[in-house]
Amino acid sequence: MSFDIQGKLYEAFEEQQISEKFRKREFVLEIPDGSFTQYVKFQLTQDKCNLLDQFKNGDEVKVTFNLTGKPFTKNGQTMYFTNLQAWRMEPASNNFGGAPAGAPQQQEAPSFYSSDADNDLPF
Repeated sequence: MSFDIQGKLYEAFEEQQISEKFRKREFVLEIPDGSFTQYVKFQLTQDKCNLLDQFKNGDEVKVTFNLTGKPFTKNGQTMYFTNLQAWRMEPASNNFGGAPAGAPQQQEAPSFYSSDADNDLPF
C-alpha cells in the first residue's frame, strides 16, 4: 500500500547498522494538520538510507512510503507494530494540484492486450 505525504524535514537521525545484513535510517516530518502540527517518523532501509543525504532540516519534501504492520508475541502477549517505510524522497513542489497528502498512489493498470484483434472474445 503506497502513499505520498508532503511536509518539512524536522529531524534526520544517523544511520543504524541493526545486523550484518540490515541497516536503517529514520527521520521526522513536520506536517501541518489544521490547528495542530503532526510530527511523523519514517524509516529508510538498506540502499534507501542515502536518500536523506540531499536534504537538510527545514527543507520541504515529498515522501512516498508504504504502510506496514506486524504482530509480535512475547510471553503470550501480542503487540502490533506499525511502520512507515519510505522508499522515495524528493523536493516538494509548491503545486498542490496533485493527489492530496496521504492519498494512495494510483498506478495505471497493465494492458493485457497487444492490439484490438486480441479483444475479439469467442463468446
